[in-house]
Amino acid sequence: MAVIAHQRKTLGGGLDELRRLITDQGVEDLFWYEVPKSKYAPKQVRKAIRKEPDLLIVWGGDGMVQRSLDAIAGAKAKIPVGIIPAGTANLLATNLHVPADLPGAVDNAFHGERHKLDLGVLNGEHFAVMAGIGFDGAMIHDADGKLKDRMGKLAYVWTGLRNVNGESPRAKIKVDGTAWFDEEASCVLVGNVGTVTGGIHAFDDAKPDDGWLDVGVATARGAAQWARTMGQMAVGRSDESPFVHMTRARKIDVKLREPLTYELDGGARDAVKKIRVSVAPGAVKVCVPRQRTGDKSS
Repeated sequence: MAVIAHQRKTLGGGLDELRRLITDQGVEDLFWYEVPKSKYAPKQVRKAIRKEPDLLIVWGGDGMVQRSLDAIAGAKAKIPVGIIPAGTANLLATNLHVPADLPGAVDNAFHGERHKLDLGVLNGEHFAVMAGIGFDGAMIHDADGKLKDRMGKLAYVWTGLRNVNGESPRAKIKVDGTAWFDEEASCVLVGNVGTVTGGIHAFDDAKPDDGWLDVGVATARGAAQWARTMGQMAVGRSDESPFVHMTRARKIDVKLREPLTYELDGGARDAVKKIRVSVAPGAVKVCVPRQRTGDKSS
């Protein structure tokens, strides 16, 4: 088996405990790769794949998992992935009910069900949780780096408050080739799972294995409208908010009047005026708890 680990991420007793827990499982051949930043993960993942392991464990946060799954999705061999949630938000692990403790996560990697998972593809790059442009992208861009390391999940709250009065350019959106939205938009989100950044349950009916992506557009502007929108998400369905438009699609094209920062699974990318998102059904295999096999919608 192989391990791809982010050196700066911590959980339980750290990487030393991870190695001990893995070898306790009777592993004979262990290929170990560490990276200082998630952007270096794909190269190491490709090295690991060439070793043809039976299992690949990814240690880190959502950015580390996203970049690793992106590399695996592009490979011919669909090696099962075990996630060790050592990051700040751990959105994919949370949505898949992967244990948050190190022994539990390792046990799930070895003995959990190997479940096929859809991925989204934005401008050629795969993501597992969500992609967003506008308010969401700006919030995550500002939270990246030292602020997130220092404040943890509170970094998203802080940067969110700083960006509630951000730009709302006109957005033209097509879903599966049909014109769907043509108004000012403060945020466009595409989700593969229900719970997104900040623990917000944005997509009430999203399933990571149904071959579809959920699409949400927010038109809220200013603190008052965003507070109403977030309040509705907290106590009811997101699509019942007057400032939210939602649908489902396999392909989404977004054109903006002004370039905005976008994000994939909590990782900020450069500002663009166009994004194209599509679904890649069953693109990877991820280890999930066996006791939840009857509830794969989460």
